[in-house]
Amino acid sequence: MPESALREAARTTLRPGRAARARAAQAPDGGGRLAAIDGLRLLAAVAVAAYHYLGTPTPRFWGEQHDLPQAAPLLHALSGYGWLGVEAFFLISGFVICMSCWGRTPAQFAVSRIARLFPLYWAVVLIVVAMGTVTVLAGQRSGAPTDLRTTLGNLTMIPGPLGVDLTAGVAWTLWVEARFYLLMGALLLTGLTYLRVVAFGFLWLVLAAVGRELDSTVLDELLLSQYAGLFVAGIACHLMHRFGPNLLLWLLTGFAWCYTLTVLDDRVATHPTSNWTVSASVLTGFLVLLALAALSRLRHLSWRPLVYAGALTYPFYLVHQSVGIPVSRGVLKVLPSLGLLPSVAAGLLFSLLLAAVLNRRVDRGLGPLLRRRLTEALDPAPLPSRGR
Repeated sequence: MPESALREAARTTLRPGRAARARAAQAPDGGGRLAAIDGLRLLAAVAVAAYHYLGTPTPRFWGEQHDLPQAAPLLHALSGYGWLGVEAFFLISGFVICMSCWGRTPAQFAVSRIARLFPLYWAVVLIVVAMGTVTVLAGQRSGAPTDLRTTLGNLTMIPGPLGVDLTAGVAWTLWVEARFYLLMGALLLTGLTYLRVVAFGFLWLVLAAVGRELDSTVLDELLLSQYAGLFVAGIACHLMHRFGPNLLLWLLTGFAWCYTLTVLDDRVATHPTSNWTVSASVLTGFLVLLALAALSRLRHLSWRPLVYAGALTYPFYLVHQSVGIPVSRGVLKVLPSLGLLPSVAAGLLFSLLLAAVLNRRVDRGLGPLLRRRLTEALDPAPLPSRGR
């Protein structure tokens, strides 16, 4: 083959095609909001909620009279794999955050994440603390710590590193997400291009593997070695969505997924009722769905309710465990004749309604205000000079 042909073949393999680059240039946001992605968010949130309500391995989670593993063994067994919804969220996050980064400065990206995450999180922490305070004043045991030091530590969204207990039990995942944002912010400092993002993905996986080999806690924490493959696979899916699929992106996806399924054994080990083969199969199913959405194979899923459900997943995720489960237990205590599953449904319904209120009042109210004020703070106008 002539040398010029070899060079052209290399360019075709390593870079997105001309048509794909033009398509990306016309769609700076990566093609707009995808309802299918919102549907996957909903699926992940349902899985996590099912695990917390129905799949918890503790036999007496709902009390001595309600042994869920015996009352509904199949439902309990299936829900026991719901923890994989967290992995699915990280996978989706790789896609969405890569899309969110494109065309933004590091400061603009930081503002978008702060305005999106913190107002809802602050509201939920205060709600949980208020509930805990009421139960303490009523002479009952509180399910969540309510002292001032713990509350202040939780308001930072990094309570674990600060040595305080979690107020909202699911908040540990937000600290994982925050470190992913920091890595993406560092990449933004170099300038975001197709080849730089691809190189970043491969380099991240290799360094994460080195951290595991060295048994380095520092590298594991900085490089998120347990979840790196999920984030990178999501990033690769977004690059396919933006530039079209090619051999290099499939190789990156394959490398990330081999890494993910290998280290998945560590997470399976912390869930005694789970099996690695089943867990790997379920998680691979999530990847297939994300890839289909990225390649526009699910574009017919354009229902507005899916988009709204996607907007509710974050507030629902925050409240379903720390607020919804105490509500279910309260209903079960006050109305024991109602039964376990209706009480669980009551807690889930309350969580969903609360999520809708938080989305309307906080996410769509306080969030945009915070974004606007922070954006103004990035380039403040000089104060007028004062005469003597």
